[in-house]
Amino acid sequence: MTTEGRIDWCRALLARLTRLAGRTLRGEWHAIVVEPVRRLTRRGLSALLLAFVAAFGVVFFHAVAQHPLGAVWVTRLGGVRAELPLWLSLLRTPVSLYVPALDLPVWAGITQLFLAFAWAELALGRARTLAISYAATVAGTLTARVMIALGPGWWGLGLPHADAQVLDTGPSAAVVGLFTYLSVVKRAPVVFTLTGGSMVWESVAVPNLAGREHLIAVAAAIVLGLLHGRRPRLRACLRALLAVQDGGAAPDAPPAIPVPPPSVPARTSAERPKDTAMTSLER
Repeated sequence: MTTEGRIDWCRALLARLTRLAGRTLRGEWHAIVVEPVRRLTRRGLSALLLAFVAAFGVVFFHAVAQHPLGAVWVTRLGGVRAELPLWLSLLRTPVSLYVPALDLPVWAGITQLFLAFAWAELALGRARTLAISYAATVAGTLTARVMIALGPGWWGLGLPHADAQVLDTGPSAAVVGLFTYLSVVKRAPVVFTLTGGSMVWESVAVPNLAGREHLIAVAAAIVLGLLHGRRPRLRACLRALLAVQDGGAAPDAPPAIPVPPPSVPARTSAERPKDTAMTSLER
């Protein structure tokens, strides 16, 4: 290939990449900004009820926790630690979403919380938004308990047993899970890179309990996003699997072969005149 040919090939490749990036950014802008703004204009501020409640809940629990007695009650209602029994941790998990983390700025996190819940509420609805946020939080909490139980080592998967006493609160896992889920469903690679990439960098730079939980929340959101819209196919596969299992457990009996009734031999033409003659003699 000559030099001019290489230059033309590079120009064509650069043009294709530019067009691809333009289509991707245009589609992502439409999915992230245009569609939510249209729904917000059509439905009004009532469409952001869940986002306002989440932001107000964080502000309320932060204000209550500033007093000694309030801090005790906030810990009793939403304080989650790995050393607590599992049933108690799961019982406190919904409230722990609104309890600010101790090592994170509250007012900076409220903006991310409001944007995540607002976008999810406009795009997914309130029920699915709550389900995704709770699933991401529970996945991070349960996996953290497993890592602490493993202990240090295990190729970097385990965590020190002292982390079992760390207060595990805050909506960060829910926020990361919602952004990741929406970026997968809406095919927004820029948002996915910003959310998932920042969580990976955080886990590498500061390998603590929160960073691990954020990674697990991202992984859980990716799985849920890939399963989005595939419920009929999953149901069909499950039904087929159950049918195969039922057939293997109790094999069907062989089908019964119907026995034909005995056929009456037809009379020949030579026998018919004899019968007619005998009938006339009897008369």
